[in-house]
Amino acid sequence: MFSIRKATIDDCELIRKLAEVVFPATYQEILSREQLDYMMEWMYSIDSLIKQMTEEGHVYFIAYKEDEACGYVSIQPESKDLFHLQKIYVLPHFQGHHLGEKLFRTAIDYIKEIHPEPCRMELNVNRNNKALQFYEHLGMKKVREGDFHIGNGYYMNDYIMGIDI
Repeated sequence: MFSIRKATIDDCELIRKLAEVVFPATYQEILSREQLDYMMEWMYSIDSLIKQMTEEGHVYFIAYKEDEACGYVSIQPESKDLFHLQKIYVLPHFQGHHLGEKLFRTAIDYIKEIHPEPCRMELNVNRNNKALQFYEHLGMKKVREGDFHIGNGYYMNDYIMGIDI
């Protein structure tokens, strides 16, 4: 039903368009409009996406139902045996169809492909995000928490969750 392909630099505009829908829908009850706008520019400007892909090692995958893009995931190596699931989002009208789980498994499969030795994947999740249960269902555990300053007086108030691969 869904297909997933690795993104390229040419997909930055598409990723931004998906984020313009899914990011505010995910955080509108948690973050202020001003913080949402700030974070969208910080993480999803075309320049930021290009830098993530070309300089910071982020690898994006985009999910489709037929020809319609409906979600994405990105992974970034952090150290020799540690990877960070940076982003995983599914458009609201595609949620509940196991696409998030498919994107999560795609991230793990990709990590196993490029790093066959045992390693760990971590992610940050806002402490008030209902996705917390989703990650626990997939086997992730809370390993720590923190309040991370992201600029402009804003913080990400997150749990860091991890899973051994």
